[in-house]
Amino acid sequence: MSDTLSGRRVAFVAAPEGTEQVELTEPWKAVQEAGGQPELVSIKPGTIQGFNHLDKGDTFPVDKVVTEVSSDDYDALVLPGGVANPDLLRTDQNVVRFVGEFFAKGKPVAAICHAPWTLIEADVVRGRRMTSWPSLQTDLRNAGAEWVDEEVVVDSGFVTSRKPGDLPAFCDKMVEEIGEGVHRAQSRSSA
Repeated sequence: MSDTLSGRRVAFVAAPEGTEQVELTEPWKAVQEAGGQPELVSIKPGTIQGFNHLDKGDTFPVDKVVTEVSSDDYDALVLPGGVANPDLLRTDQNVVRFVGEFFAKGKPVAAICHAPWTLIEADVVRGRRMTSWPSLQTDLRNAGAEWVDEEVVVDSGFVTSRKPGDLPAFCDKMVEEIGEGVHRAQSRSSA
């Protein structure tokens, strides 16, 4: 166990259902192993239902409801994927606001798979080089991003990956960027 993220609080935002379980659990474990403190933030209190593709997985306890928190409470943000998860999150204005705050303050953000749908709604992808699940590439390009098909992409503290198979690289870069802290250039896409 390292102490790279000692004292760092990391918000993991997930909808009540539809989160790709491994895209929550592997980054969560990486934050913990680096000495950080992950917290699950959702739209409602209680638990969220994880999924293994289309099959129900485990449930996870919600630490905070998005209306109770601010980006000031955290050092970084992680957005797991799953098709339904970001589709639900992007319809909640409190989530959209919360996500946008991280970019405005230059705090590290990591998003995998379908999670960038929420980022499009927060209008923070314009001018960013990033990746995602391939079916989002047109949406991301239309929102002003430079979409590339790569395992992991880092753009001024902003980390993206395509799929569960990219998790080892995603987790490594995510921990590295969170460890570096605020990236002033991060706020350029949130204006």
